Amino acid sequence: MEDRRVLVGMSGGVDSSACVLLLQRAGYEVQGVMLDLCSGKASGSEDDARAVARRLAIPFTVYPAREAFFACVVDDFVAEYRAGRTPNPCIQCNPTVKFAKMLEAADRLCCGFIATGHYARVAYDETRRRWLLKKGRSARKDQSYVLYRLSQEQLSRTLMPLGEMTDKDEVRALAEDAGLVTARKKDSQDICFLPDGDYTAFLQRSGGVALTPGDFVDEAGRVLGRHRGLACYTTGQRKGLGVGGSAYPLYVLGKDAARNAVVLGPEERLYARRLVVEDVNWIAFETLTEPVRCTAKTRYSQSEAAVTLSPLPDGRAAAVFDAPQRALTCGQSAVFYDGDTVLGGGIICAVGD
Repeated sequence: MEDRRVLVGMSGGVDSSACVLLLQRAGYEVQGVMLDLCSGKASGSEDDARAVARRLAIPFTVYPAREAFFACVVDDFVAEYRAGRTPNPCIQCNPTVKFAKMLEAADRLCCGFIATGHYARVAYDETRRRWLLKKGRSARKDQSYVLYRLSQEQLSRTLMPLGEMTDKDEVRALAEDAGLVTARKKDSQDICFLPDGDYTAFLQRSGGVALTPGDFVDEAGRVLGRHRGLACYTTGQRKGLGVGGSAYPLYVLGKDAARNAVVLGPEERLYARRLVVEDVNWIAFETLTEPVRCTAKTRYSQSEAAVTLSPLPDGRAAAVFDAPQRALTCGQSAVFYDGDTVLGGGIICAVGD
């Protein structure tokens, strides 16, 4: 295994292209790989990645990962919606498919490291004797939230040079100066297997989730109207409900899969101070043994909020916020921070007292 040989995951975008360039300039022997997940060739991304690889004179290959992607990510996405939760497929994909398959490919190609174009950083803590995940230098672009499920093994072999960049324009300028075709390519905002963004149509096509109409109810169980199917709604939603006659605006407070009901109520009922997470992954320590003061994010784009994090007997953890938080949603992730260091995180499984 060559310590200066690194396999870079290339998506056909500017970030992974700049990642190759930065590692080359740092003296690494770079190879490129695109994981065949679902639609890279169809979107033109493979062509762009190959063009960048030719320009920078590095080997490039496409590595098969569709079977793992559909088993670990797409099937999970469908199952979560079937259970009435709202998943984040990118968080599920990173440890189980992207980083796992890249390390598999790296071993076959005798590369000691893998690298991605994420805006985050990896560091080793000699005192804790653990690999740490840290925020990217750019607060606006930081992607540590979606990487909290990475293992110690994965972190120990991962490079993220864009984590040191403070501005996306700097990244684009770097790529443009090098003559890369991706320099001005727009960032993709879509889930890769939902290029049109229509997740309800995808769920129907998958056959795993039936959009079965049911009742809108209030917290007392009174029927307020009819909904189109649980998967069409998410906590905090106001638009598109089609329910009138209320003295105040109605919001989705939650979903009851057992009754096929969507619970509606006033906005103030969206706020809660406590959540519980399961399927927890700790990075900064082996396990949570006592209460910790830290901050938490429950959405990728959300600002952090102060919490007290406490262990529960069954391996789960409870977080109590100093101030009530809006629209905490089962199925989404809560990620916990100590300054710029990710402590870990888990899937929200309960909200409120």
